[in-house]
Amino acid sequence: MKSILKKLQEDNHYYGAYGMKYLSNSNIGVLLTNPREFGKPQQESLPMVQGRYFHVSMLEPHKKDEFEIVDASSRNTKIYKDQSGSRLLLLKKEAEALDRAIEAMKDNESLSSEIFSENAQYEVPMIGEFFGVDFKGKADIITDDKIIDIKTSTGIGNFRSKARMYNYDSQAFIYSSMFNKPFEFFVIDKDTLQMKRFTCSDEFLERGREKVEMAVNVWKRFFGPDATDDVTQYVINEIL
Repeated sequence: MKSILKKLQEDNHYYGAYGMKYLSNSNIGVLLTNPREFGKPQQESLPMVQGRYFHVSMLEPHKKDEFEIVDASSRNTKIYKDQSGSRLLLLKKEAEALDRAIEAMKDNESLSSEIFSENAQYEVPMIGEFFGVDFKGKADIITDDKIIDIKTSTGIGNFRSKARMYNYDSQAFIYSSMFNKPFEFFVIDKDTLQMKRFTCSDEFLERGREKVEMAVNVWKRFFGPDATDDVTQYVINEIL
């Protein structure tokens, strides 16, 4: 396993062809809502770019130079279009807002003392088997007694509902099972800089477990080595 984890430590392997043989929490949503899109390249959204900038700046600042920042008022300007081409880049004002959030979380003694604790490890890969299928994961922060996932949000008061919408429940279940540690979210509102710490209840983790099981069953049915059905025939059944 050590050789696998060493390879998955590198982003080009984790997100590349080598890592594609594993499922991950990022697959849960598409498998449960539109499995016809499974395996197709997903276009990066602005919240994803902003989240990546936040994570790198907090945990891997040596990689911050990888981000290209455009000093333009909007993405409709000629300056932005000339510099970005077809890429999605951060505007300078967006990067500055994120930098304020980064500094605010670093300055918060309660959260930063755990994020930057003496034995903390960052971007730690792990693999595990769930319902007969191999999964990969890469934890933001591993401390002596927990897993910490740092997130930005807008409207932090709605984070509880967003956690369900964006499958943070299945993420918490997968990672807490892989690393055998409790899972917590440290969240900062990008607008107000309000911060919250969310622990995970048994109900939250159980809902995550159910999602993983359902997603694995979809994968086995349409994409696994013993697949039985054509994904174009997939229908979601709901009760109103």
